[in-house]
Amino acid sequence: MSQTANEQNALDVLAQIVDASAPASLLCCGARAERIARHWARLNPDVCLKTFEPEQAQTTIASLAAADLALVSDTLEHLDHASGSHVLGLLRNYGTQRIAVVVPSQGLWRFNDFIAMGFRLHAQLADGLTLYTYNLDSYNHKRDWNNPRNWANPQMWDKARW
Repeated sequence: MSQTANEQNALDVLAQIVDASAPASLLCCGARAERIARHWARLNPDVCLKTFEPEQAQTTIASLAAADLALVSDTLEHLDHASGSHVLGLLRNYGTQRIAVVVPSQGLWRFNDFIAMGFRLHAQLADGLTLYTYNLDSYNHKRDWNNPRNWANPQMWDKARW
């Protein structure tokens, strides 16, 4: 496959995520992400679009309070692991609803790095890239036992001492 066709694969998947999310506020970092975000902004003039470089992440992300969607591409592979984790942590901690990150499949970043931060493997792209996504609404699934009915283990009253 040609490089253009491979790149289009990543762009198509990112575009599908943006279309499905229909964000009113969009953050992006990296060439592919910015290309998709600018296209979305042209089609939706009311969208609040902000781009940032990794070294500007703290101020840019904080200034947009809670973005609906963040796209990150062509970025993490150029950062050391601590700096990349910091950027992704800022996006999560400032309440970004959804995050999509494209990284090289054979790069420094591994499956466990993303899973540890609440991301899910979304797709293995044909061009040697992997897409991970984070969704604030579903990253921490509801547990049946974690409810007020089970607090303090009522069935254990007067049966054991801790």
